[in-house]
Amino acid sequence: MDGVPGFNQFDGIAPNKTYEYKFKVRQNGTYWYHSHSKGQEQEGLYGPLVIYPKNRTPLTVAEKTDKDYVVLLSDFHDSTSDKIMNNLKKEADYYQNRRETVFDVFKQIKKDGLKATWQDRSMWNQMRMLKTDMSDVTKYTFLMNGKTPEQNWTGNFKTGEKVRLRFINASAMSFFDVRIPNLKMTVVSADGQPVKPVPVDEFRIGTAETYDVIVEPKQSNYQIEAESIDRSGFSVGSLHDENTPPINQIKMPKSRPRSLLTMEDMGMGHDMSSMAGMNHDMSSMKGMDHDMSPMTDSSKDQSMSGMNHDMSSMKGMDHDMSSMTDSSKDQSMSGMNHGMQMTTSNAPTQEKNGDVVYGWANASTPVGQKALQYSDLQSLKPQPDTRAPEREMEIRLGGNMERYIWTINGKKFNETEPFKVKYGERIRLKFVNDSMMAHPMHLHGMFMQLENGQDPSNMPNKHTIIVPPGKTVTTLLTADELGEWAIHCHLLYHMAAGMMNKLIVANVDSNDDDTKSIVAQPQTSHEGVNQHAHH
Repeated sequence: MDGVPGFNQFDGIAPNKTYEYKFKVRQNGTYWYHSHSKGQEQEGLYGPLVIYPKNRTPLTVAEKTDKDYVVLLSDFHDSTSDKIMNNLKKEADYYQNRRETVFDVFKQIKKDGLKATWQDRSMWNQMRMLKTDMSDVTKYTFLMNGKTPEQNWTGNFKTGEKVRLRFINASAMSFFDVRIPNLKMTVVSADGQPVKPVPVDEFRIGTAETYDVIVEPKQSNYQIEAESIDRSGFSVGSLHDENTPPINQIKMPKSRPRSLLTMEDMGMGHDMSSMAGMNHDMSSMKGMDHDMSPMTDSSKDQSMSGMNHDMSSMKGMDHDMSSMTDSSKDQSMSGMNHGMQMTTSNAPTQEKNGDVVYGWANASTPVGQKALQYSDLQSLKPQPDTRAPEREMEIRLGGNMERYIWTINGKKFNETEPFKVKYGERIRLKFVNDSMMAHPMHLHGMFMQLENGQDPSNMPNKHTIIVPPGKTVTTLLTADELGEWAIHCHLLYHMAAGMMNKLIVANVDSNDDDTKSIVAQPQTSHEGVNQHAHH
């Protein structure tokens, strides 16, 4: 049991009542806690949870530090969670107040030409999607340890000291690009689990993820800058040498260029020139895997020639594409697979169009600087279980933006059957993102091993995995914790709108494929945060 109402016969903590949890601490690291009921997390019911090693002995010599700070990032909104959800239900683009203008059209014409611009705009308009939709909810005030940038949270140090910073993304809906200008960071932990040191200049952190970094300040003052990926604001704080005069005010950083979504974020690739005449009516393409990286240019040309841009039937397009038949996949999308995940990166950008860059993963990292990639992460200690998976469980992420519904395998939480896994079973979880939004997918109760190109013994443990738009990410899981466990998108309003399921781990007889001893409770509706919003 981990406190999710509706799981493991737990109904939540009643008003003015107390519930006592007892559990054995089996690991150390940086974690956090938050409410799992209604929209209470958005309202501020969350906090850090740090478990130190026994006797506070560093795991390695490199991790010996003099100071240790939590840096908890969050987003505060003037509206209640119920109000936000109601607005999204009325209009999914309600909070998109930084839409493109006619001047952006002129810029694109100058860059790409009239014909290409017309085709591109036609596709986006008829799909009823916005290139600017990096975050469903805006107008947030971003906080660092509960303080606004003006309040300037500060961590003190002395000259020559090493400092550990425990970054936690406790936001409801925000991804952040984190950097400390002029100060290198060494990543030593991900999601509370130790990893081999990775020197970086910045990293992207999704909701619910945690990263521990070690820094060695040389100047008297530094700014910690966490910029939302929609470039709508910053969470800002300071590191300051306590032996120098205090600096009470921070200098608000200049926003980096905002990134616009592309057809690659639909899994269709950047180059549309070979797709002239492409028919984007996807109503019969449910379940299409958009990961097209293995296709050669010639195979793209062959499979997509003769298509046209008629998308007049796409009003209210359903992002969930899980019912496409195998035969139709074979005929129209042969050669596709899921090999694109590790090629996606927020690598340094060299080409900018004014204040705009392209692609969800493009963080505008300056040339010559290093941004953390999932492929960089290696477990500090060898994984104890390196068995090949016995089977694969596909988890397709989709939705319908006009109705603001988010789904797993085409169904909302209150419509779906739980996933069932045998105790001790080794499985692969294959997260396929059929939508144009990134989803930080979170599993309760157990760590997954991220398949990131590392040897199985070196794969990092993660409890939350960012699945970029139009991409596929796979993890391995040893089902070693009995019970009912939530698996869901950790963006509050995606989860509340249905992107959640229950994973049941149970003992089974050798001749019986059905779970025993655990009876799944009925799934609870999440048609809004006025219902239980389980994390």
